[in-house]
Amino acid sequence: MKGAGAIQDMPRVERPREKLMRYGPEKLDDAELLALLLRTGARGKGVLELAGELLRRFGRADIAKAGFAELKAVPGLGPARACEITAAFELGRRYLNGKKAGIYLKPRDIWEELRDVRGEKKEHFVVFFLDTRNQEIKRDIVSIGTLNYNLVHPREVFEPAVKNLAASVIVAHNHPSGCLEPSDEDLSLTKRLAQGGKLLGIELLDHVIVTKEGFMSFKQKGLL
Repeated sequence: MKGAGAIQDMPRVERPREKLMRYGPEKLDDAELLALLLRTGARGKGVLELAGELLRRFGRADIAKAGFAELKAVPGLGPARACEITAAFELGRRYLNGKKAGIYLKPRDIWEELRDVRGEKKEHFVVFFLDTRNQEIKRDIVSIGTLNYNLVHPREVFEPAVKNLAASVIVAHNHPSGCLEPSDEDLSLTKRLAQGGKLLGIELLDHVIVTKEGFMSFKQKGLL
């Protein structure tokens, strides 16, 4: 029996499944892709409406991190579909684990990549572990601090760098205040990381401060 707001009840031209088969998955927006997993809506809601509500509730960056219990608690979702969504994102994570991603050559590349942390209310310190072609091996959040302070030790950067056979690293952190000027602690840490990298043969390519509105590169400013 078809559920409320099922995909099958939509005009054929509007169905995400037909759209995917005709044009490919990249032509579907996030709500349409999620609607394919959901298949049906909830009482009084079409499947696309339910998908859009889920995306608004968790946010694009966080829905993949939502656990089974959080998804199950959404009215109209239930345990079966919560399981399916959780499993889909977990499968994606497993297949992407260890996959080399983008090549980082400019500070703007880092700013673009950090959509998920540049607006956070606490400082997040992120390390990009790169191969000899500046291609990402892995990206890690190594520390989460307070509103305006983040304590990071060089070993938190270089131990995983050695483990992941990184040739170089780029570090970055957000400033919740929106100010792009480096603090004294930022300057001191950058100097220590650069020195540690030289000893290990793992170059610190840049330190990038990011906010919602922009970024500041230590390398471009001549601070590295």
